[in-house]
Amino acid sequence: MRPIMPVPVAERYPIPAPPGGRRARVAWPTRRPVPVVDRNGRRKGSTGVNAQQPDPASPARAGDRPARLRVGVVGAGRVGSALAAALQLAGHRPVAASGVSEASRRRADALLPGVPLVEPAEVLARSELVLLTVPDDALPDLVAGLARTGSVQVGQLLVHTSGRYGVSVLDPARAAGALPLALHPVMTFTGTRVDVQRLAGCSFGVTAPGELRLAAQALVIEMGGEPEWVAEASRPLYHAALALGANHLVTLVAQSMELLRASGVEAPDRMLGPLLGAALDNTLRSGDAALTGPVARGDAGTVAAHVRELDAHAPQAVAGYLAMARATADRALAHGLLKPELAEDLLGVLAEHSRDNGSEGGHR
Repeated sequence: MRPIMPVPVAERYPIPAPPGGRRARVAWPTRRPVPVVDRNGRRKGSTGVNAQQPDPASPARAGDRPARLRVGVVGAGRVGSALAAALQLAGHRPVAASGVSEASRRRADALLPGVPLVEPAEVLARSELVLLTVPDDALPDLVAGLARTGSVQVGQLLVHTSGRYGVSVLDPARAAGALPLALHPVMTFTGTRVDVQRLAGCSFGVTAPGELRLAAQALVIEMGGEPEWVAEASRPLYHAALALGANHLVTLVAQSMELLRASGVEAPDRMLGPLLGAALDNTLRSGDAALTGPVARGDAGTVAAHVRELDAHAPQAVAGYLAMARATADRALAHGLLKPELAEDLLGVLAEHSRDNGSEGGHR
């Protein structure tokens, strides 16, 4: 973890202001102490460095600190509420949030108690730092609408958390004088205070104009995260990689648990936990060399038996199994894990069942 120099919070660095605009300022990055909570979000007794620190979320301590940034959240969903709560722990002050659904309102009430829920334009009017935490597809229209209605303030830090977009999606607001940042937390969120704890050590995909890189770094570090710089043009590929690794993993694991239950296993989660943990750890350490199983061994008969059983008991899972087996075979061949003489029969089985299943295939 990157060492943080012991610079006093009061020592600040400037963020360049647009011509004629006021200059926003952010405190030097100081890593916040992270509260120790259980899986339900209840604070537990702390040890080590956390035990030496008073609770930074307590009103008394927050009031003793120098005034910092007023924070607003447009889209108080799982991500926005958690990030605002993390910024509050770092000494910033959430002042307004907007949320449409009842679930968003409950989350804001739980993670940001006392913060009023108002319209998006009012959130911007009250805030120096605004978190735009709406779905990816809604972000361009939201930014354009805020800029068109004059809601954006000159010198205002405008931060979106979309993995897909860099800062260009904020161009309409930037033209109105906003300071654009793209800070994407690489984490899955539950909508509870556990999310704040999970931000400790979490990577953030960061894209920012050169003059705002220090500000972006500061905000990520204050939330407990680690900044990872992503070029504007690389954001879609970066986001696709994360979706492939994390979102699709949920689908695969959920399907696996369903099939284990169907086979009579009473506790599929307990069975899969150690296996998946070891597989993930080995893969992160060794890459493709961690691959095991019938595809890597070229066990064509076993793979054919798998497909027959899935076709009989879970036909909706066949296409996914064939696609993943095909991708696994390709990688195993490319890395010398699957012997070419065994690959022929295996690829034949996959091609045959792909045709039977109505999917396009064929080894390229």
